[in-house]
Amino acid sequence: MMAPETVVTVEHNKPAAPPQQQQGGALDWIKINTDYFKTPPGILKVIELVLGILCMALSSPWYSTWFVFVAVTCFITTLLWSFVYFLSIREALKIPINWVLSELISTGVQTLFYLIAFIVLFAATANYYASGYGANVAAAVFGLFNTVAYGASSFLLFKEHKSTVSVAA
Repeated sequence: MMAPETVVTVEHNKPAAPPQQQQGGALDWIKINTDYFKTPPGILKVIELVLGILCMALSSPWYSTWFVFVAVTCFITTLLWSFVYFLSIREALKIPINWVLSELISTGVQTLFYLIAFIVLFAATANYYASGYGANVAAAVFGLFNTVAYGASSFLLFKEHKSTVSVAA
């Protein structure tokens, strides 16, 4: 009985294949989108963030912890939505979320919270005059301005939501 033969051919002059490059990094889905902040909703987000910083800086929790809570919570939420647009997360994630409706609900709740909060802060400063009185009145005024900004954002989101619903129907 004969053993099977194995033939091996080796070529020495052939160049080695270049190392394969990775098809994509972990953060290739991120695309910086600064153009959003040139649109009316983007400008309103920047205004909301600036007014939110002023509200947080001027208000005192001794006058109204509710106002400080609303200012901080709305600032963080608006900052998160800003990053969603700045990093194009809406376009990168292929999950079935109605982004416009989600933001509309969030912004509508923020509008209502700011409306209640600036009224509460005005009421708190009306009966209690102490150090920081002027700063808290200014915070309440900026809270009023932020209520208007959030209301305008809610209106624009409502119009966008209605236009997408009517197109889908």
